[in-house]
Amino acid sequence: KIFSEIVTRLAEKDPRIVAITASMPSGTGLVEFQKKFPDRFFDVGIAEQHAIAFAGALSKGGRNPICAIYSTFIQRAVDQLIHDVALQEQSIILAMDRAGVVGEDGPTHHGVFDMSFLRAIPGSVIASPKDTKEMSRMLELGLEAKGVFALRYPRGKVPQEFPESSSHFEVGEGEILKEGEDLTILTSGALVSNALKAAAKLEKEGISAGVYNMRFAKPIDKNLLQIAASKKHPLITLED
Repeated sequence: KIFSEIVTRLAEKDPRIVAITASMPSGTGLVEFQKKFPDRFFDVGIAEQHAIAFAGALSKGGRNPICAIYSTFIQRAVDQLIHDVALQEQSIILAMDRAGVVGEDGPTHHGVFDMSFLRAIPGSVIASPKDTKEMSRMLELGLEAKGVFALRYPRGKVPQEFPESSSHFEVGEGEILKEGEDLTILTSGALVSNALKAAAKLEKEGISAGVYNMRFAKPIDKNLLQIAASKKHPLITLED
């Protein structure tokens, strides 16, 4: 719902934005976009390969395509991501709903492979918003970026909002949410809330845990990694 609201708002300002889905307009939350911009919405049916190749062609034609597809179904279109987008130096936003473990949707819908194959694609960006504010900023960055800009977010409700966090950051820029003396947890996206809960529990046991929100799996914020490494204590990555 939040994704839909942000994309619709951005599309009101930018007529180049088009939305594409593969037979999942309601599942990806694009029904409202479809109603408001029927000429800029494309449902290509259960054909993720075509969705990505089509998005690459639209990018070449001067549009800003946003492809909303469940993470697990992007696996079908790795060839098109490489050959029809990355190799052609075209730009698309890949909005990957159901990233990570999805609970009751079942094993066919677990989005657990996307980070591995997307990281291998030259020029790709992999971003994970922890709340509404970060998702909005990441979509803005995606519209400016070159290549495959993948936005991964989970099934279910936003765990919590972080009003104190900055809404202005650049690609590859993370943030320190909490410093710790005994260990540091590196994470991103929906798991930021889990990391902070874990740090609070550890605090009660006399263990001081830091929490760094990396925001991007690619490119990694090397500055944050250097800060964490300089503390010379264990680093834990929390990934979905």
